Amino acid sequence: MSTPVISAREADVLALLGEHLSNAEMAARLFISVRTVESHVSSLLRKLEVPDRRALSRHASEPTRAEQARSMTSRGRPAPALPAPLTAFVGRTRERGELASAVTERRLVTAVGLGGVGKTRLALAVAADVTGDFADGVCFVDLVPVTDPGRVGAAVAAAMGVGEQPGRGLDDALVAALADRQVLLVLDNCEQVRDGVAPFLERLLVACPGIRVLATSRARLMVPFEWVFPVPPLSRVGGGASEAAALFLERAAAVGRAPAPAERDRIAELCERLDGMALAIELAAARWSTLGLDGLAAGLGDQLRILAGGPRADGRHRSVRAVLDWSHDLLEPQDRALLRRVSAFVAPFTAEAAVEVAGFAPLERAAVADGLGRLAEQSLLAVTPSDTGTRYQALETLRQYGTERLTEAGELDDVRSRHLAWCLAGAAGLQEGGGSDWRARFDAVAEDLRAALTWSAGRPEQHADACRLALSLAELAFTRNLLGEAQQRHEQAASLTAGAGAAAALRQAAGVAGCRRLGDDMYRLYRAAAEAARHAGDAAGAARDLAAAATAAYRFSSTFTGRVPPVDEVTGLLAEARELTGDDDPATEAALALAEAAVVADAFGAVQGAPDNTAPDTVACAERAVELARRAGDPVARSAALDALSGAQSWAGESFAAAAAARARIDILTSAPSAPARTHELIDALAMAAATAVGTGELPAARRWGRRLAGHPQLAEVGDHATSWLLVADAFVGDADAVLTSSVRFLDAWEQSGRQRSFSLGPAAASVAMIHGLRGDHEARATWLAITDRTGSEEDHRHGHGAVFDTMVLLHHGDAHAALERVAPEPEQVWKWVCWVWLHWYTALRAEAAVLAGHPDARGRIAAARAVVAGNPVATALVDRAEALLGGDLPQLLATASAFEAADCRYQWSRTLLLAGGAHAATGASALADLGLAPMAARSPHHWRP
Repeated sequence: MSTPVISAREADVLALLGEHLSNAEMAARLFISVRTVESHVSSLLRKLEVPDRRALSRHASEPTRAEQARSMTSRGRPAPALPAPLTAFVGRTRERGELASAVTERRLVTAVGLGGVGKTRLALAVAADVTGDFADGVCFVDLVPVTDPGRVGAAVAAAMGVGEQPGRGLDDALVAALADRQVLLVLDNCEQVRDGVAPFLERLLVACPGIRVLATSRARLMVPFEWVFPVPPLSRVGGGASEAAALFLERAAAVGRAPAPAERDRIAELCERLDGMALAIELAAARWSTLGLDGLAAGLGDQLRILAGGPRADGRHRSVRAVLDWSHDLLEPQDRALLRRVSAFVAPFTAEAAVEVAGFAPLERAAVADGLGRLAEQSLLAVTPSDTGTRYQALETLRQYGTERLTEAGELDDVRSRHLAWCLAGAAGLQEGGGSDWRARFDAVAEDLRAALTWSAGRPEQHADACRLALSLAELAFTRNLLGEAQQRHEQAASLTAGAGAAAALRQAAGVAGCRRLGDDMYRLYRAAAEAARHAGDAAGAARDLAAAATAAYRFSSTFTGRVPPVDEVTGLLAEARELTGDDDPATEAALALAEAAVVADAFGAVQGAPDNTAPDTVACAERAVELARRAGDPVARSAALDALSGAQSWAGESFAAAAAARARIDILTSAPSAPARTHELIDALAMAAATAVGTGELPAARRWGRRLAGHPQLAEVGDHATSWLLVADAFVGDADAVLTSSVRFLDAWEQSGRQRSFSLGPAAASVAMIHGLRGDHEARATWLAITDRTGSEEDHRHGHGAVFDTMVLLHHGDAHAALERVAPEPEQVWKWVCWVWLHWYTALRAEAAVLAGHPDARGRIAAARAVVAGNPVATALVDRAEALLGGDLPQLLATASAFEAADCRYQWSRTLLLAGGAHAATGASALADLGLAPMAARSPHHWRP
């Protein structure tokens, strides 16, 4: 039975039903209409198939189900929550209904109005009303903290819980993640980054047909599909009973005594003078308890000024300016200074932070905390409790107003410089300390770090500090798993300095690009680093960078998203590196040796590699690179050289040596200093260790390395690459439950990343197809075989891993002749595809298929396979089993069962018992069932030798 689709809003209604609230009470609690509540209740009755409201209340009382309903959307993804307003929504009945209809009918609706008119509160109310119309819910994104137009997509991705994917930017990953979702995206305060919002939305709406967008802005976005909804000031129709007066009354009552009924007409007059602007009314209402109507009227009469200048100035905006000016002038001089100075903060800030930035003459440091309290009491600062203490924030309109006042006071550069210093100190503290709350502490200041960097990067006299901050932010972003930003900040740091500093930053950026599986960027950045090193007079450094670029072109050619550098171009870089090489520089010699192993000897088997290299020559070249890297004492260089050696040894058929080299990399890197290049090497080393352990039949080790890879924090957002080799190892073991569980993460991540191809993704998908085949689910197997065709190389599947997995399925179902045909080519004919991981499996299964199909040269194939697989516990047991079957030797057959069990290969152990027949078959059938696999095809009784 399928799980009913319950929207986030329906989950809220269901939870309140559990509290036995009436429709009116639920409407008030959720800030929606009674009619909307009735609609949700009817929908829940239908979806949950219960007879009446009482049954719904009982259903809501089940904690696990209710909790799941509240926390998950229909597709199993976390349901984004709307901000919970702390005050009731007042008025705007007409606009609320019209805007709700518009957002369900149109792709992009922009609620346009002046600052302070109430666009955000209206958008939140409408979003709450229509949540049930979107299968994947509603996501609210506040763009106020975003100061860089290029980070609009990053802000939306963070709100949606979408991370980066290998080989693509964050915007690309977001588009892929939303391609098939039905979401209402609420983008608030678009005006400050309109240049970034417009192209982002145009691309998003074209690529994601199920997305609807409700934007708020002071001006239209000027993009296709946009439907503009002007948000007018609050209605003053009705005098004391108008919407504007109702807002004043509600807010005034919240801060003190409620106005008497006789005062409503004067309140209506006051609201008329404020032009019905919501912000102006709320600021005036906040002063009601201390000034009264007479004081409010006098204040406006004396202080009202006309807004001048700026292309957005118009008559309606003047009322907001007047109230802000008036509110500002009512403050004591110290509070005025504090208000304008804290406008430097983008995100909510603490009193301690305000002291550092704003605590200078004429404002005493000791007076800052008290001043923050006074500003909050007058609604000029919002107060937000948090786990790290009370935080304050100026609304965007007030923040912009404060910035203008800073300029007028001649304090802008001073305050921004103090804010920059505070950011530098905060970034340094984050770099030094960890803890369980590190992520929250970083998120709390990240937007301020970015804003300070944007400001300082635009001022040549601040470039030194800007470079420091860019490097700190790059390191912090990398730790926070924001790899795209980490690379961007390293490159930004390089642009803010020159010479050796720029070269170092570019090398770090190249390391991050490696973690992102962006071979193109690695190649570009190492070449740029070489140029910077050359300008700094560092010939050795330039040579190492050129060699690194040449190595990346071959070693990571499969991660290039565009043009793979041609042979002539790369060999030219290598020649240039040789010319720059000085004497007695071990690090440069090691880098050149690795590049020669990659480019000249093709140790990595690159797509542009030369086809005529002999395996012994390649091994010798890689061994030289390993020795030189050892002398240089660089663990990252040693790991890269060992990777070349592992690849060369695999070409030579030395599977165990290749596996040992892969494992040595992990040991070397474990104690190496943390850096992006080291992280990239470790991820690659874990994958190679798992893969080569599969190749040598060491399944427990393969699963151990595979689990470490799957749990690596830098792969949290790329579950397809993270789980790839664990899937393969679990499939060979026969653990169907583990494979099917991991396959969900694999498939979801692969689709989110744009369905990439990789040498590791093809085998992973094929292993899932094999498990479905062993389970007898041929429809699911066909689906996963189609996925295999799109995740890896067609030739790899035809001649390598596909031949191995298909043969296992065919043998399981008793089709030995088809299995024999699937592995018909001699290993020497398909060495390029089987020599790395699959050689032992291919030759062993080829021998067994020959025996079961009655091939005349079965014994010769057994002998040939035995020479190849010696030392592999599983493959050796497969060959021994084939020999036992050929000779009808039951004791030998049962001995292979013990060998499979000792090697933790439960599937082959079960299969051996079934092949033995008799009483053993029942044990084997039971074991297969425990693994979640289908019974093997019936076979004719074997005549065992007496």
